[in-house]
Order: sequence, then structure tokens, then C-alpha cells
Amino acid sequence: MIRSRVIGTGAYVPPRILSNHDLEKMVKTSDEWIATRTGIKERHIADEESATDIAVKAAKKAVESASLSADEIDLIIVATVTSDMVFPSTACFVQSRLGIKKNIPAFDISAACSGFLYGLDIADKYIKNGAAKKVLVAGVDVFSRIIDWNDRNTCVLFGDGAGAVVLSAERGNRGLLSSHLHSNGDHWRLLYTPSNIYSSPFKTHSRVHSHKHDEPYLKMEGNKVFKLAVQAMGETCQEALEHNDLKPADVTFLIPHQANIRIINATAEKTGISAEKVYINVDRYGNTSAGSIPIALDELAHSGRLKSGDILLMAAFGGGLTWASAVVRW
Repeated sequence: MIRSRVIGTGAYVPPRILSNHDLEKMVKTSDEWIATRTGIKERHIADEESATDIAVKAAKKAVESASLSADEIDLIIVATVTSDMVFPSTACFVQSRLGIKKNIPAFDISAACSGFLYGLDIADKYIKNGAAKKVLVAGVDVFSRIIDWNDRNTCVLFGDGAGAVVLSAERGNRGLLSSHLHSNGDHWRLLYTPSNIYSSPFKTHSRVHSHKHDEPYLKMEGNKVFKLAVQAMGETCQEALEHNDLKPADVTFLIPHQANIRIINATAEKTGISAEKVYINVDRYGNTSAGSIPIALDELAHSGRLKSGDILLMAAFGGGLTWASAVVRW
């Protein structure tokens, strides 16, 4: 049967590093407090680079890794909630910047930290129904531009970055085995960022930025999000294993969304996967939202630790609320 096989990966993070010690000078916090509760030591922050700039650099690496020319890509999907513009989409800018002259489809999807896995699922369906043969899926977010840098509960958590993969339609048993997507909009108030587009002559009541609620910054109820994330990621990991008739021991690597070391450890424990099989880089990047899993996958792919036939289990949880899992045979 035709499967969506990962034939190339790429990642990029901005060069500026913001350490916990740097944050000590900005808000009332400490390196020990951040590291103990989140596992994060540093994160990368964009200066002049846009979401498109970051996504393009990751995408170029993925295409090069796949030994393809950009013109061989016939679909681009970008997962992001921090696009440069309301429209055009980041994906359209990526298409242009890659120099693709064919009029291929390109679009963004919004599923926050689960966005990359949502993108994989969509790409897989295009491939399986014959609508695409080579698909670029990227996850990119620049959360530094929607963070309140005076809020010590959120500003310590996030970083900027992008990861990308190229999927190819190929026969055999390697590739994406299954993906499982979920959402529950009833809980949106636990993790959201309000829009900064308020102006309209037809509004009866105008909303002004002077009110804290209206400021276009990320807002999160951390304790509630933590509990739901552990539950949802654990359940969807189990769902993915059962769907593929796999046991925890069959998993070569768990690649979880890099939100918080406690969430990562609790998810692995709930799933029954041993610590040495869990890929962790949250200490170096923080939570890069949609970029999180593809950045980790790229690092793992270029580490020399993967071999043909390895089973990768990926899981994410984000605003929406959304959560997802996927199983890949390398």
C-alpha cells in the first residue's frame, strides 16, 4: 500500500539565546525555579526574522535532506498560529521563497502546539488519495511576539523556531502508520491569545487595549492545562499504540511536544515508555509550539540513532484545546 514516508527533515532556530539568567533580569524569577518546574534552561528568540524567514530556512534544509529540488514539492502545509500576516498564508510565502514556479496548493493550519501532527495527518490524506506525491509539512511559531514579557508565569516557557519534513508517496511498510486528532473547544479559555484586530465602525461596544483582558498576549491557566495535557497525551498515545497493535516496548522513541519536562515525564510514565526512549530537548529550546516536534525529529534523524524500521510515537497538546498523536515506522 501507499504510505507517507519521511524522506527529509530540517529545522532552524534564531541565533539569539535567552537564558534563564537573562530572564532573572527581566522578571521576578530564578534559573532554579524555571529549571526545576519546566526543565528549560534557555530558549531561542527571533530578532528581525519573521515566521516566514524561520520556516523557509527549515524547509530548505528538509528539501535538501530529501535530495529533491524545490520544484518537486507539490503541496505545502504550514502549521502556525503566529503568521506574519492575516493573509497571505505563511505557506504561500514559503512557496514563493523556495522558488517553486508551479501553482501548487499551499495553506496554513491553526492547531497551536498540535499543529505539526495535524499537518502530517492532512498531508497523509492527500498522498493516499493520489492528490500529492511530495509534500512539505512545516511547523513554525514565533511566540516571543505574543508573550507578555512581564508575566513570569508564561514568558519563561516559550521560544521561537521551526521544523519541517518532506513526505513522499511510497509503497512498503515504512512511513506514517496512523495519526489521531482531537479537540475540545469548550476549554479554550485555559490557553489562548486574543486577536489584536478590534476596529470596526459597526461595533456597538469597542474593545480597547487598555484593559488587560484585551491585550493580545498569550494567556494560560497553567495548572489546569498541565492536568489536561498529561491526561490527553497519555490517552492519545495509548490510542495510537492500540490502533497499530503495538506495545510500549515496541516503541523505539517517544517524541513528545516539548512543553514542560513534567508533562513529558508524566506522559511517558502514563504510556509505559521507559525514560531512555524519550527524546527531550526542551532544556535548549523551551516550548516552540508547532515547531516543537519537527525540531526534535530533525535532531533525532541527524543524530545517527535512527535505523530503518524504528517505531516513533509522537504526541502533542495545545490551545484549542487540541491534542494529537502519530506513529511512524522509520
